[in-house]
Amino acid sequence: MRWWDIEPVLELEKDLFPEDAWSRGMFWSDLAHARGPDATRRYFVAEEAEDAEGAQGGGRRIIGYAGLATAGTESDSGSATGADVQTIAVAREHWGTGLGALLLTELLRAATAFECAEVMLECRVDNVRAQKLYERFGFEPIGFRRGYYQPGNVDALVMRLRDPSASVPSAPVQGTESNG
Repeated sequence: MRWWDIEPVLELEKDLFPEDAWSRGMFWSDLAHARGPDATRRYFVAEEAEDAEGAQGGGRRIIGYAGLATAGTESDSGSATGADVQTIAVAREHWGTGLGALLLTELLRAATAFECAEVMLECRVDNVRAQKLYERFGFEPIGFRRGYYQPGNVDALVMRLRDPSASVPSAPVQGTESNG
């Protein structure tokens, strides 16, 4: 994800998470930490070509995005000790296509590159589709955060994956183009 992706990502964010959508500033802040030798974030977008009728100049449309933040470092190696999935979102018309799994795979590859020992995430308790995806990758429920999602006061299920490198397929995932 790059700065020019923020506006189309915000449109998708507001559609998918109307009550608790991230702000422009939140994305800018995370992207500020996604480049350079001291990067602690990694963000990806998935795009598809717009059809000739709807596109002015045959552009591309963002149909998903995902972000990861690392936390803590081990003093001798400088590697991150853990990571948090910040967000994964897929346009409604692409639900069930495997795009969420592709984006999660990219996040786990990033966590592996950051040498993270574990990955954590929060998921709305009412988002069973996402929970099943995370479980397929080996995430396990470890607790709840009451009223985590505001203003709806919805609880979050906290999940953890130990050793993200063990959950990453060795061959590249085929399918929708993903740009980091």
